[in-house]
Amino acid sequence: MSAAGPVADRPWMPGYGIATGVEGLLPWSWAVERLNLSRHYWVATSNAAGVPHLAAVWAVWDADALCFSTGAQSRKARDLATNPRCSITPAGAAESVVVEGRALRLDAEATARVREPYLAKYGLPFPDGDPVFAVRPSTVVAVIDGDPDFTERATRWRFDHDPYSG
Repeated sequence: MSAAGPVADRPWMPGYGIATGVEGLLPWSWAVERLNLSRHYWVATSNAAGVPHLAAVWAVWDADALCFSTGAQSRKARDLATNPRCSITPAGAAESVVVEGRALRLDAEATARVREPYLAKYGLPFPDGDPVFAVRPSTVVAVIDGDPDFTERATRWRFDHDPYSG
């Protein structure tokens, strides 16, 4: 993300009547608030053959990434080892925020940085020995259920970093 933040525009949703132009776009702070406040998240992965998998996780937003842990032998961890591209979203669909990006396994130093926020949020630490991943967004799409918000507020943010470069 640049110092000015991500670039906001409209998501490509043919047939849904999404407004054009920048009037009514949601601010990035709206998405960050939902990424911070949610307690439950869904992460979508796929294996090397492209078979999708959806699972619930706990996560914390840390500056510019959603961070979560999973069992070392879990389907999520195995999928991310072969295909790090994934999506992660807070659990409510009424104010949807979908993060698309690449999950990077955090080293011990980076894991230590997010340990305290995770403990403060959930009252439990990351399980010992389990990998912790960070998903930096390449694209984030937000929609609010119901008209006129759905058609007039739908927003996509694009980031200037290459999430696939690590």
